[in-house]
Amino acid sequence: MTFSLFLRRLVLLLGCLLAAMPTFAERADRDKPIQFSADKSEAINYETKVATLTGNVIITQGTMIIHADRVIFHQNPDNTMSATAYGKPVSFRQKRDGSDEYVEGYALRAEYDGQKEVLELFDQALLKQGTDEIRSNYIYYNSGTETFRAEGRPDSTLPQGSTPSGEERVHGTFQPKGKDGESKLPQPKPKPAAPLKPDTNLEPR
Repeated sequence: MTFSLFLRRLVLLLGCLLAAMPTFAERADRDKPIQFSADKSEAINYETKVATLTGNVIITQGTMIIHADRVIFHQNPDNTMSATAYGKPVSFRQKRDGSDEYVEGYALRAEYDGQKEVLELFDQALLKQGTDEIRSNYIYYNSGTETFRAEGRPDSTLPQGSTPSGEERVHGTFQPKGKDGESKLPQPKPKPAAPLKPDTNLEPR
């Protein structure tokens, strides 16, 4: 075997090995440290990895970032984070796997389970991916399967006798795509990514 032939086969073999490797870029968020800041800490336990923070709370882990008025969170055994956040609104942002796009969520209350990769948004909820968006009073989003479920519900924080906000219905917008699959609206140049898909297998909460 000539050296040039050996080199070509070696390059081909390396290419096959690289192609076979899964690309879980943003799922590597769980390998990053959990960083947090706030105006006040109601409780922080470094032994149990549990904390309650209030006032301009910011929590980050890799590409994930949460802004809220109050957050109760803990570090899971696999280094993921689970949190309950309250705000006007809470904002959640995380980069999608294998894409330059981000998923953004907004609501008055958010429940995040890092182990299950599930984000639940309650009351005046908004879920955005690029220029597409879903509005409702309850949204369930699984970042592992990139599926969502939206339900029209009364606002759970609404005082008795108050007028409903009008978000008891589900509202959404999927922007038109061009022939190349890109949105027709001006926007940055992310890598093409599959749209969010409604999950029909989830049970109502």
